Amino acid sequence: MNNPSAFYKTQIEIHSQALKKLKQKLAVSSTLRLFVFIAACVGLYFFFGNAQAVLTIVFLTIVIFIYLVTKHSELQYQRDLKKALIDQNETELEVLNRVFHHLPDGEKYKNPLHFYSQDIDLFGRGSFFQYLNRTSLLSGSDFLANIFIENKIEAISEKQKAIAEISEKPEWRQRYSAIASLVKTESPASEVNDWLQQYKAFIPNWIKPLSLVFTTVSVGLIVANYFGVLSGYFTAGWLILGIIISGIFQKKVNNLTSHTSKIQSTFEQFYKLILEIENEDFSSEILSKKRNSVIQSKTKTSAVVKQFARYLDVLEQGNIMIFGTLINGFTLRNLRQCYNIEKWIKTHKDSVPAWFNSITLFDAYNSLGNFKFNHPNYIFPEINDKIPVLKVKGAGHPLLKEATMVRNDFQINSEEFFIVTGANMAGKSTFLRTVSLQIVMGNIGLPVCAEKAEYNPIKLITSMRTTDSLTDDESYFFSELKRLKFIVDEIKTDRYFIILDEILKGTNSTDKAIGSRKFVEKLVASNSTGIIATHDLSLCAAAEDLSEVKNYFFDARIENDELYFDYTFKPGICQNMNASFLLKKMQIVD
Repeated sequence: MNNPSAFYKTQIEIHSQALKKLKQKLAVSSTLRLFVFIAACVGLYFFFGNAQAVLTIVFLTIVIFIYLVTKHSELQYQRDLKKALIDQNETELEVLNRVFHHLPDGEKYKNPLHFYSQDIDLFGRGSFFQYLNRTSLLSGSDFLANIFIENKIEAISEKQKAIAEISEKPEWRQRYSAIASLVKTESPASEVNDWLQQYKAFIPNWIKPLSLVFTTVSVGLIVANYFGVLSGYFTAGWLILGIIISGIFQKKVNNLTSHTSKIQSTFEQFYKLILEIENEDFSSEILSKKRNSVIQSKTKTSAVVKQFARYLDVLEQGNIMIFGTLINGFTLRNLRQCYNIEKWIKTHKDSVPAWFNSITLFDAYNSLGNFKFNHPNYIFPEINDKIPVLKVKGAGHPLLKEATMVRNDFQINSEEFFIVTGANMAGKSTFLRTVSLQIVMGNIGLPVCAEKAEYNPIKLITSMRTTDSLTDDESYFFSELKRLKFIVDEIKTDRYFIILDEILKGTNSTDKAIGSRKFVEKLVASNSTGIIATHDLSLCAAAEDLSEVKNYFFDARIENDELYFDYTFKPGICQNMNASFLLKKMQIVD
């Protein structure tokens, strides 16, 4: 069994040592570039007046300097990658100690109309999403959020295998996430894909051979001019011709550049992620299928995407002040790069969505695998189609500290309904959210916080946190009625596990008791399965008339003028309430 804390501490030590060596190499690299610059200045000083020597020194200096800058950039990237890996491992150590409220909370995914997400702390500060999410891509975060709320029960065994497999690759997961975190893309993958699909080409096919001829002639003219064989007027005239040809297409080139400058970082990032996928083997059906979608028979997809990123980068560099004008005038480079870009789009645009989808899925599944890795004691529910919908030993809520968590055993069969009573703060709401998360996590394919679990997959629907709406001029009671109507309509067409907390709170106690009893009878008649928590003890009488209804409770006791809870799920009806005691204890009433 793995030890997450020990692993993360070891990784921090390994990457810290590597980071130290990289910083030393960067210092040497900076010194070397300074030395080359000084040497070039000295050479220019001694050979000043000798045009050929000066041009030779300038040319060699530029070539050497570009090489050194490229190597320095590579070292900087490796340094930043090590920093990202160290940050990841430090974050994981914090999360193991339940320090995670500084992480992205998924607040934007909240939806009060969803089947269950509003009720079970799925998104927002302190939520399960905030605790589990480690995605580095916006598309990955969206994909993960959709997994949380899709409420699907298909292929759970395949999901479990995929999560189990990727959890066993912690070094690969961390490297993938670190690479993804280093480049902040300006355009989301969906926008990039839409642009590629809608792009209209404007560069004629004859541009590429023309640019090659133009470059060859330009080199010949420059060499001839360098050795004094030909007048510089010929070279200048040729340059002006090249500038005129480039200028004919300049408006459209500028328009293309405005788009490519935004998506270049996306492809720079994605080719590195695709390379990581290509270089790793996966055996589970979900992961291997996604890996295969980026594998090509002839050329590596990572190389194809890298080439496109290079085209985009070269096009953007082609507009650098006077140097860009000179290069474009002599070689028509911008037009040639536009041609290369358009040819790439035409050839590969239909494959891009599948590539992006694979990158996104691995980013999302990294979070799921990381959760499994961080919880080696959690178990995958045994999937079956037997009578128990959920049979769990030692169930707990994953956001509670294990050292102080009170676990509970329970079994609920198909078409059974539990009515749960209990004193305030005795544990009813926590239990409802625990059961809800057991179902949601089970459907996602995640391991659950339990010693043992058997699960007959079922969709979830809840009503626990209904609120009024001032914007819609809607009362609390009417909002709750709409929610209950939504549940009734949904269970007509599909099988759901229903969890309700104190229904019909917006009306008087007598009306509430009558209405709640009728609603329970309706749910039972529809052959539904679920749990209702209530303070209304009269509702417990339903168990006397309906064999499908069972009573359970959470207890509280007062000893030596202090209130004690055992947070244990028990059969029966709660006899001890604590509202009056708490009012007096807190000196609210006499």
